[in-house]
Amino acid sequence: MLPSDPLRLTAAEARVLGALMEKEVTTPEYYPLSLNALINACNQRSNREPVMNLDEDDVRQALHGLEDKSLAGRARSAEGRVMKYEHWLGEAFNFSRAEAALVCVLLLRGPQTPGELRGRCERMHRFEEIADVLAGIQKLMEREPPLSAMLPRQPGTKESRYAHLLSGPVESIAIPTAEASGSSEDSAQAERVAQLEVTVAELKLEIAELRSKIESLIG
Repeated sequence: MLPSDPLRLTAAEARVLGALMEKEVTTPEYYPLSLNALINACNQRSNREPVMNLDEDDVRQALHGLEDKSLAGRARSAEGRVMKYEHWLGEAFNFSRAEAALVCVLLLRGPQTPGELRGRCERMHRFEEIADVLAGIQKLMEREPPLSAMLPRQPGTKESRYAHLLSGPVESIAIPTAEASGSSEDSAQAERVAQLEVTVAELKLEIAELRSKIESLIG
């Protein structure tokens, strides 16, 4: 059970939790993880943003913090002399596979667009369409308290980015660059196109839900 206070994961805790979630799905034969395996998973140079260099003390401290929050700790069913570690996020939040994949990738790689999330979640859960990604993010945003949020769109970009809120509110300051700078008209046009894409995705979800209800009534 989660503590009553809002979650405020440190950067190290978020990385450890994300690494445990990822390895449970991608390398189940090695899960739960030994401390050395967990350190290596946290410090991978691929699929990590930013790349970190956590040492044994950093990871142990993060594990203690996660255990205090009932999110991860010593594996309850592990056998053998080597201590192993697992996450308990499923017990805490009862995530669907889609939600778990999104949270994991957000923990490991920071704020991302729906397109980036779709590609990077592939090894954990396959999203057929961007609409499926948006539906998963929406469920995370609708939780109490919310576990995800949409960040302000950066100048010159067409898609909004989404971030997890397990480390508290996310502040995103858009800094214009020479490459990103463009006319206000172009920016407004990109804003409208992106909003239309989100609206279409939401409408598709509503239609699918209505169709399912109608079919259940007819059947």
